[in-house]
Amino acid sequence: MSFHIYDESTGAVVPFEPLRAGEVSIYHCGLTVQSAPHLGHIRKEVVFDVLRRWLMASGYQVRIVANVTDIDDKILTKSASQGTDWYALAYTNELALHRAYQALGCLPPTYEPRATGHIPEMLELVKRLIGAGHAYAAADGSGDVYFDVKSWPGYGELTRQKVDDMAPAEDADPRGKRDPRDFALWKGHKPDEPDTAAWPSPWGPGRPGWHLECSAMAVKYLGPAFDIHGGGIDLRFPHHENEHAQARAAGYPFAKYWMHNAFVTMAGEKMSKSLGNGAGVAEVVSQYPARAVRLYLAAPHYRSTIDLSGDALAEATQQLARIDAYLARVGVTGPGSDASPVDFRRDDLPVAFVTAMDDDLGTPAAVAVLFDTVRAGHKALDAGDAAADATRAVRAMLHVLGLDPGDPEWAGASAGSAARSAEALDGLMGLVLDQRAAARASKDWAAADAIRDRLTALGITVEDGATGARWSLG
Repeated sequence: MSFHIYDESTGAVVPFEPLRAGEVSIYHCGLTVQSAPHLGHIRKEVVFDVLRRWLMASGYQVRIVANVTDIDDKILTKSASQGTDWYALAYTNELALHRAYQALGCLPPTYEPRATGHIPEMLELVKRLIGAGHAYAAADGSGDVYFDVKSWPGYGELTRQKVDDMAPAEDADPRGKRDPRDFALWKGHKPDEPDTAAWPSPWGPGRPGWHLECSAMAVKYLGPAFDIHGGGIDLRFPHHENEHAQARAAGYPFAKYWMHNAFVTMAGEKMSKSLGNGAGVAEVVSQYPARAVRLYLAAPHYRSTIDLSGDALAEATQQLARIDAYLARVGVTGPGSDASPVDFRRDDLPVAFVTAMDDDLGTPAAVAVLFDTVRAGHKALDAGDAAADATRAVRAMLHVLGLDPGDPEWAGASAGSAARSAEALDGLMGLVLDQRAAARASKDWAAADAIRDRLTALGITVEDGATGARWSLG
């Protein structure tokens, strides 16, 4: 079975057919750096990192570009309220973004362009749209330039909407618009904005509109046509609809597939900066193992909403402990272990795992295969069946999911933390089993059974044998 992907324009899962044999080009919208990222933002980084790893495991060369929006209305507003320069605020939060995706084991993009570094390309795109009759400069002298949505018959085709059913655009004042749904390509400089936030243009000093930025950078680095464009589901409309329209109206085929991950919510509400309910990445990874946080984000299907809670992160931590207990048992982690990067072929992966991942990145079923294989690995070790060693398959699956402790992304503190966690867990279990053995020796069967029942509730199996009790997770 070849890789299948959800097609946003049709609402169906279809076979993935890259534009160039053996190569895949991906553009996904990065963060508008008005503040540090929360888990809702970083879910997108994890989703596209797993996609990238799966395509690479499937034999493709992957080129991935993720932009940084470092000039925007929100950045200007927030920097003014804080009394700081807008570019300093943007750079501070860009560094926080880098620390966040590094903390969760994400591969860096092939390239990460900043919007402010691509003003010439944006101006050329605006001129191209004006020349084609799809954009106009406002007649009120504001310096604004708008995309004329009524001039492009395909406007709305990405999100399967009709123009007349759409609400007016909210990215600029209605001044100078022919239609309230027209969106800003270029924004004329305003007297209350800093001079550093304006660039010269044929329509006067100003700055780019948000939608324009991404289209110009995608075309520059991936060409007029590329394979996948994506981001969070909140970008689907109007951002990606507007990108789609302006790029097509300019004569570019643009993205063949559009891919969106769903929200991370808290108490059922979208996690967002404006609502003040965002769990910062740095805060969360200080309380839970970073690999467990990644497992929490990667395990659900990317198109399903996930709700953040302490219980959910604790469960992911427990699941990771089950994996690491097996890795410790086979010598991948722990004292004297060898957690060097795994070198595997696609054939090393279980067929059920491959089938799941090929079905629109079906991580829930793939993770289930991972845990089944871990359980089978424990049983093989118990039986002394070397032929049934599951270590290679387990590590290959972990690598695809970005969870293998031997991957370079987890080197240093993260890998050391995983090893220490496995050692600490083994030591704590030794103490617990010693307490249970003491209770059994004194014939306090109620206490011994209570310990065993509590461990069972935590997913820990205790087996009594001639040489004493042994424990396992899973």
